[in-house]
Amino acid sequence: MTQRSQKTVIMGIDPGLANTGWGIIEECGSSKRALAYGCISTPSTGDTASRLKTIHDQISTVITRYHPVELGIESIYFGANSKSAMATGQARGAALVAAAVSHLTVGEYSPRQIKQAVVGTGTAEKDQVQYMVKVLLGLDHTPTPDHCADALAAAICHAHLRRQAEVGREGI
Repeated sequence: MTQRSQKTVIMGIDPGLANTGWGIIEECGSSKRALAYGCISTPSTGDTASRLKTIHDQISTVITRYHPVELGIESIYFGANSKSAMATGQARGAALVAAAVSHLTVGEYSPRQIKQAVVGTGTAEKDQVQYMVKVLLGLDHTPTPDHCADALAAAICHAHLRRQAEVGREGI
């Protein structure tokens, strides 16, 4: 059995036009730790193009600072509010362009997949996700705002599912 011992820096993104959460984790073997996290907020009074540029530019700055090589990003949930889903899709696009320019390997995950990977059930509540992010990353506090915890959860999900794929390829 091959054990991954090199460190991999992974970025997670919880996209939103008003608030885009981002988180950076470092994975070494089966252990993970948070390096940084934050939230990009854009004013609702701003025009959409300017807001998307802010998201793109700030995500690019985080990528330049922490040098992730992979990205886990939440896919769009099309609930009852299609206007919100459209804005989220635009924010995802801005973040994905920043990732593409930096040549990050990208994994896109549904909210259900992220909850399953972090909590063990795809129907977990937000507070359960926040708690497990705190536990899995060995934090002494819950990341806030919740967009940060969701971004860290996306990074954890990416790491977990990537590891499963590697194990599958090795035939273990």
